Amino acid sequence: MPTTSPTNSMASPLRALLLSLLLLAIVLPDVHANVHYHPGPHHAYHRGAHHGYHRGPHHYRGTRHWHPSPHHGRLPSPHAKTHRPKFKPGPWNSAHATFYGGSDGSGTMGGACGYGDLISEGYGYQTAALSTALFNNGQACGACFEIKCVDDKQWCKPSHPSIFITATNLCPPNYNQASDNGGWCNPPRAHFDLAQPAFLQIAEYKGGIVPVQYRRVSCRKQGGIRFTMTGNPYFNLILIWNVGGAGDITSVQVKGNKKLKWTPLKRNWGQNWQTDAMLAGESLTFRVRASDGRTSTSWHITPKNWQFGQTFEGKNFK
Repeated sequence: MPTTSPTNSMASPLRALLLSLLLLAIVLPDVHANVHYHPGPHHAYHRGAHHGYHRGPHHYRGTRHWHPSPHHGRLPSPHAKTHRPKFKPGPWNSAHATFYGGSDGSGTMGGACGYGDLISEGYGYQTAALSTALFNNGQACGACFEIKCVDDKQWCKPSHPSIFITATNLCPPNYNQASDNGGWCNPPRAHFDLAQPAFLQIAEYKGGIVPVQYRRVSCRKQGGIRFTMTGNPYFNLILIWNVGGAGDITSVQVKGNKKLKWTPLKRNWGQNWQTDAMLAGESLTFRVRASDGRTSTSWHITPKNWQFGQTFEGKNFK
């Protein structure tokens, strides 16, 4: 009978063990690779120490979306667009109209909205000072109205049924006179003190005061929104004018191209908006919101070396 040496009897199990370890070494990397590249349904919720904490430029489009907690919500993008319909005419309402400013309209320049030379700014003589009830602490500055003379055959001009005007001033109340006898602009009366050239388009001069109907309409302006920079480096006052669409502004933001992030401005008076943020030395972007909720963003409309006293043109509402 053949004999088996102790050395040979131990070699066979040893070879088998080595062969098993070799097979495991070959198979395990493939198993790991398959697990890594084929995540299960809960993979997105089990993140390591380096997932969700390195915030790149697209952070809120990705990892933030996968953590629905009160502190990890999607932040609104400053570039978000709101799709709202164009401004449409409002309902007709009743009021009265008078006139001021002289036959050449010179007395209507300037006013409580902060506009300057209404002729050079494009408003012309188609303007009005609004009673306190309509002026709304300057909110109505820049709003446009259609006005027609009604119910007065003696003084209304039937040949010109309506005019279109922009609100540029305040008709202050006169509490020393009755609302129906001289105190035409006293609250709560809705009243339009028209530039005389505009008044004469719908009524006779001798009429003095006439009943009218009015409604809000979309403002049609030539060119873009204008931003006139005044003040000093520590107090910026920006007049915003020539606004189309709704015409009146409810909020303004400004952003620079370097350090200045989106910063809200506050209404100072009329359509003059202020901020004490450092704007100098940056190319500025303005975002304007009108009363109908639509926004217009004018990207980098100023050079970095802009100066106070300059006016810049941005994107207007259509």
